[in-house]
Amino acid sequence: MTFKFFAACGVAASCLSTVALSQTQESPQGSSQESPMNVGAPAPVSQPAPAMQAAAQRMLPAGTIVVVTPMQEISSKHVDVGDHFQFQVVNDVVDQGLVVIPRGSMATGTITFKTGRAIGGKSGKFEITFDSVTANGRQFPLSGVHRQEGKGNTVGALLGSILISGRSAVMLKGQMVNALIKEPTAY
Repeated sequence: MTFKFFAACGVAASCLSTVALSQTQESPQGSSQESPMNVGAPAPVSQPAPAMQAAAQRMLPAGTIVVVTPMQEISSKHVDVGDHFQFQVVNDVVDQGLVVIPRGSMATGTITFKTGRAIGGKSGKFEITFDSVTANGRQFPLSGVHRQEGKGNTVGALLGSILISGRSAVMLKGQMVNALIKEPTAY
């Protein structure tokens, strides 16, 4: 009877080890094969890394200040409404620790209002409306208007002289003005 008991234990142990071995059998490359019960189950889908998802969702907020300077002197004496001018970004625009618009990027503006100097000491004036800035292959819409006024001639105005006029408005290269990001823009 002892022999039958040991024989039964040996058969049971052999069956259990065969089942366990078939579920975790190693292939020659060192990776485990799937058990027969997992055949046909869908493979796990890999998800994009969190850093990639965050990068795709980054937005430069509306109202972000962009400091620009004209690439050339702009004078009310030589401009007309509708003229376009180039500006250069003065400082890096940084969002969440990343430089989104590097210093030196190009921006554009359009003359939207102009008056010339006039008699009686009135000065010339013009307004530039900022259009967009291009950085790293992306275009960021801008908003904001800069008004440049020439110096009036107070002596002429006081005397009411028709021979004395004001000065033209001049925006010099290097003069810094603020433009704003118009709407949230992905970068």
